[in-house]
Amino acid sequence: MSSNEFRFFLSCDINLPVTFRVEKLEGTLPSTNSPTGIDSTTEERKAELYVECALYIDGAPFGLPTKTRLESAGPLHCWNELITLSAKYRDLTAHSQLALTVWDVSCGKDDGLIGGATILLFNNKMQLKTGKQKLRLWLGKQADGSYPTTTPGKVPRHERGELQHLEKLANKYERGQIQPVDWLDRLTFKAMEKIKERESLKNGSSHLYLVVDFCSFERRVVFQEAGANFLLSSPIASSNELVIVWDPEVGKINPSEHKQLKLARSLSRGIIDRDLKPSSNERKIIQRILKYPPTRALSGDERQLLWKFRFSLMSEKRALTKFLRCVEWSDVQEAKQAIELMGKWETIDVCDALELLSPLFESEEVRAYAVSVLERADDEELQSLRNIELASFLRWYVAVELHDPAYAKRFYSTYEFLEENMIKLTAGVNGEEDGFKKWQSLVRQTELIAQLCSIMRDVRNVRGNTQKKIEKLRQLLSGLLSELTYFDEPIRSPLAQSVLITGIVPSESSIFKSALHPLRLSFRTANGGQCMVMFKKGDDIRQDQLVVQMVSLMDRLLKLENLDLHLTPYKVLATGQDEGMLEFIPSCSLAQILSDHRSIISYLQKFHPDEHGPFGITAICLETFIKSCAGYSVITYILGIGDRHLDNLLLRDDGRLFHVDFGFILGRDPKPFPPPMKLCKEMVEAMGGAESQYYTRFKSYCCEAYNILRKSSNLILNLFHLMAGSNIPDIASDPEKGILKLQEKFRLDLDDEACIHFFQDLINESVSALFPQMVETIHRWAQYWR
Repeated sequence: MSSNEFRFFLSCDINLPVTFRVEKLEGTLPSTNSPTGIDSTTEERKAELYVECALYIDGAPFGLPTKTRLESAGPLHCWNELITLSAKYRDLTAHSQLALTVWDVSCGKDDGLIGGATILLFNNKMQLKTGKQKLRLWLGKQADGSYPTTTPGKVPRHERGELQHLEKLANKYERGQIQPVDWLDRLTFKAMEKIKERESLKNGSSHLYLVVDFCSFERRVVFQEAGANFLLSSPIASSNELVIVWDPEVGKINPSEHKQLKLARSLSRGIIDRDLKPSSNERKIIQRILKYPPTRALSGDERQLLWKFRFSLMSEKRALTKFLRCVEWSDVQEAKQAIELMGKWETIDVCDALELLSPLFESEEVRAYAVSVLERADDEELQSLRNIELASFLRWYVAVELHDPAYAKRFYSTYEFLEENMIKLTAGVNGEEDGFKKWQSLVRQTELIAQLCSIMRDVRNVRGNTQKKIEKLRQLLSGLLSELTYFDEPIRSPLAQSVLITGIVPSESSIFKSALHPLRLSFRTANGGQCMVMFKKGDDIRQDQLVVQMVSLMDRLLKLENLDLHLTPYKVLATGQDEGMLEFIPSCSLAQILSDHRSIISYLQKFHPDEHGPFGITAICLETFIKSCAGYSVITYILGIGDRHLDNLLLRDDGRLFHVDFGFILGRDPKPFPPPMKLCKEMVEAMGGAESQYYTRFKSYCCEAYNILRKSSNLILNLFHLMAGSNIPDIASDPEKGILKLQEKFRLDLDDEACIHFFQDLINESVSALFPQMVETIHRWAQYWR
């Protein structure tokens, strides 16, 4: 069929009764008439409403009116009742109207009229209206069937806003006129609900709307009077043609199917189901379901299949989370059986236990089971009260969130619980401190952070360039705040509890040249050494903290597969909502390297020269550089890290490259046209160019790392899913969208071999992207004037 062709049915050929569905009433019912305008019995009685439906043809009633059942449940009156009139579509004229009046019989009076509205069945193009129609009621008026009507349900054009436009598009979507895109549809309808709430607050409750749903046909129905077209065949209803008619029951619960489902899941079938084994085809389907990411919902058939073979799946630990998704938790007996099976199931992995802690699972028994699994994990894997490092991090994580108005009470309770139980700990037999001393050592960290915040304020108030601010910093540390140069007693470093710091070295402390002027502090340690940290105020460090934790996790996952890519997961700790401490790694930015040495290779030759090695440097140094480039290329791609430039790409003198400053993640980027992978041409040149064997090795490491991390996609997705309710900026803005973007990056629809080709194409596309170099130049200009 040509795209210009318009195929349709004629109304005079449809020998079927006029059918539509009365769905619901939206808005707040008006109070009954009283001197105060308030009905004193409103709280005592519930409105009992019904809708009277009458067909008018050319202003005259046609057939008897039809009434819906009475509806009194809840604040929203929802009939969802199918109405079939005696009139047929072939009987309609161009001016056929449906008059709908809402009545309230709970008043016990004759004046139970709520309001009415009238709608034409054909639009101005003489096409039969289909789909949902939202009619504004004329309060206190019965629907007028005369033509033209005095009670039109259509909202006047000058009063229509964004909501009306969106509802029109949603109507087209439901009729199949807009292509569905699953993940985008969920986000769109979620946004529509927010707009609806906003419009409701803005307009108040001054209007009532009745929602009706007209049935649809396979094609558009165009009005045509009977007998006007003598060349057409006999009416549709009497022909042998197959006519597809819209089914108003689609998407609703089928009572017979629901009954069958309950019978299939009845406890009496438990004995039969114990011996059931899936066929080879069913086994393939089950294995496919078990590979679904945790963000994917299961269909009804998939849920029933897993329930049917639940006993045979108990030895498959991956199946537990999927099985628990199949349970009808509102059914007490079914929920009880599921809990019993869960206790006998093969113990699940930590990553699956994290999924059971997501908001999807509300059962206390399920969440308690998940915690019991996590208790069996080692500290390194979880990151308990005697472990001072864990206790310190937990204390800081909770303290940072104490100002969150939504969850402050919960966090205060957690903080108090941690403090009470830690103080109760007795001293260890090997000279270990008791709980009270441990807690006091953690409190002193907070006092240190408060002093550092004070220094930041004083330094920022200094007018002039960075050098003057550095002089002020050293002056403060040597004068007014000299107690910070030598502490009364050692303090555990907030970043590493095993390190005891004894004071700050003023002469080796400095300030970074950037907008927020972060401090670079050199601390003396109890063993006679030094440790360098960066203290930053003015940025939300929690997002950086999360990203670095993910880098650390991915580094561990890669090493478990014997792939060490020499990553640098430096320590980050948020100590407040806009402040934090970061481990300082001696390194140099690529921008500075290229400015001073012209190339990365020249810089590495300075530290690792070898006239017989590749490009005049040692083979180990080059291999380290290539591996680290590969590792961060894959990780920044998966996490969607944005705002990459030569000042936040750092290089250590042993050849390890690493990224810092993660203000933009999950696909957000302030720069236009960002490449899919963060790989600059200077990095490729340091490998000998795009045709060299070293660049080929780089691509091989990338593909290997990508496939290894894809195997742990459920763990990574579950961790981000648990963060959906957090205040981390790029997650909080739209959690569902962010997690879906992350899921897309894993390309779970491809096998390992296809992923190798996919990732190699990504690398080639990124290397050929030259536009970011223009943005890089602009960034360097901005840095120069700071």
